[in-house]
Amino acid sequence: MSSAAPACPAPHGLLAGRSVVVTAAAGSGIGGATARRVLEEGAAGVVLGDVHERRLGETEQMLAREFGPGRVGAVRCDVTDEGEVGALLDACTARHGRIDVLVNNAGLGGTAELVEMTDEQWSRVLDTTLTGTFRCTRAGLRAMRDQPGDGGVIVNNASVVGWRAQRGQAHYAAAKAGVMALTRCAALEAAEFGVRVNAVAPSLAMHPNLVKVTTPELLAELTAREAFGRYAEPWEVANVIVFLAGDYSSYMTGETVAVSSQHP
Repeated sequence: MSSAAPACPAPHGLLAGRSVVVTAAAGSGIGGATARRVLEEGAAGVVLGDVHERRLGETEQMLAREFGPGRVGAVRCDVTDEGEVGALLDACTARHGRIDVLVNNAGLGGTAELVEMTDEQWSRVLDTTLTGTFRCTRAGLRAMRDQPGDGGVIVNNASVVGWRAQRGQAHYAAAKAGVMALTRCAALEAAEFGVRVNAVAPSLAMHPNLVKVTTPELLAELTAREAFGRYAEPWEVANVIVFLAGDYSSYMTGETVAVSSQHP
């Protein structure tokens, strides 16, 4: 039986005064929802990164109109490019003096049966989804290690596909399982800098771009697997990211939190 999504809860200032970077933040997906939620929760500012410049500019303008231009910045960032990753984080430091929270949301999917999958298809997904998360985590840890005061928090976007099998998703599943392993290892190394590293593992968070690249049959199948009989709203995933980024999760590190009933 399906249930309707609840209303998004009122903010409680969980990220008051924090400076936040969100990758793949353009548009109406999890990244855009996360950028909005951190601002609603009182963040001093957010710097958005995305490879899609038009949507990035539109998202920046929309959030700036609502929350004030001084709290919103945007930098084109392709996470497969180390220089662009560095420029994104430098922009946050320049605007706000430090990076309190880094949300690594960038990822790339696709569907291909393994016997037909090309090296290029495999490498493209892995380079964006896993190696891109590595590049951002590495740059974020370096910045947080060297800045004064409390270290910071990194939240990675994994997926339940990193735990369970799905046809045509060998590259994406391998990448997301790698993000989970990267999160655990990075957390151990980051602890000495006072930095926490955790991940969320969503299942199906609906937004217009997902509809464009997924068949109705697959969306119906994935929705039917969920305990509530519905897909998640992007803000529901963003709320878990906010929890991991804030002080209520102060003793959590190296964890991957399922935003779904599909934990193994």
